[in-house]
Amino acid sequence: MDVIKYAVFTEKSIRLLGNNQYTSNVESGSTRTEIKHWVELFFGVKVIAMNSHRLPGKGRRMGPIMGHTMHYRRMIITLQPGYSIPPLIEKRT
Repeated sequence: MDVIKYAVFTEKSIRLLGNNQYTSNVESGSTRTEIKHWVELFFGVKVIAMNSHRLPGKGRRMGPIMGHTMHYRRMIITLQPGYSIPPLIEKRT
């Protein structure tokens, strides 16, 4: 099950690493329960909170036709103190 697409490294997400919070983009159809279970199982950590928001797709023009990219979901996962996740550097498509 490949629900986490890739980790997000922005100014805010780097600042949140100090609070043991990790930010990543996930599949838009996945639920919080699925993501929490998958993170705890795969990384062997304890998740205490999850925040998510859905980001809109960006507009893309191809000649006279205006289209858009797909929307996606961003999760901010808070871990219990003492746990950590190794950085997910590579972007998976």
